[in-house]
Amino acid sequence: MTGGGSGIGLAITERLRADGHAVAVLDLNPPDAEYAYKADVTDRDQIEEALTSVRRDLGPVTILVNAAGLDGFKRFADLKFEAWQRVIDVNLNGVFHCTQAVLPDMVEAGWGRIVNISSSSAHSGQPFMAHYVSAKSAVNGLTKALALELGPAGITVNAVPPGFIDTPMLRKAEERGLLGGTVEDHVQRTPVRRVGRPEDLAATCSFLISEEAGYITGQIVGVNGGRNT
Repeated sequence: MTGGGSGIGLAITERLRADGHAVAVLDLNPPDAEYAYKADVTDRDQIEEALTSVRRDLGPVTILVNAAGLDGFKRFADLKFEAWQRVIDVNLNGVFHCTQAVLPDMVEAGWGRIVNISSSSAHSGQPFMAHYVSAKSAVNGLTKALALELGPAGITVNAVPPGFIDTPMLRKAEERGLLGGTVEDHVQRTPVRRVGRPEDLAATCSFLISEEAGYITGQIVGVNGGRNT
């Protein structure tokens, strides 16, 4: 589990543990909890070092949830390449590194589950977030490509793009006036008339990594209250 220290990632971690899974968390700011390891998902050496500890403590990795993410708000004309690159590194290259690093365990087991947390902005777009939208759109494409490639090895790969989810990241964007209205304004434009909860994402991930979801792969399973269908 990457990015499991807060927000959506923390909710997924708690749900999977409640389901009985042994969950390790890789995070740049890991929580003060058992099986939490400090690692920057853009640094392959840090990932490999953390995974050495994970395998020592918990055994081979057969389930991966890529939830580590970094947002950014900037008018495209003012966007520096360094900022573009950093968002791409975390949101896309981090998925590449972590997936490639655990893949041998899944191939050897003949079974695996990979869930990538992308974003509904990949469907709708989002002003002032060109780098973020680009990275998350690429994650959806990577998900589909890997599903075809890894299916014969018993590994499923799906993406879950969150919609309007009540997280610290969302509230900070609201405070900065970057949402095009308040959270409540967006709730009124959401068919189910409420903001999403991190637990909504966690429940979807719980199903996708289950044995019952073994015939589901290459899918982009939106959790967005009906805003992007």
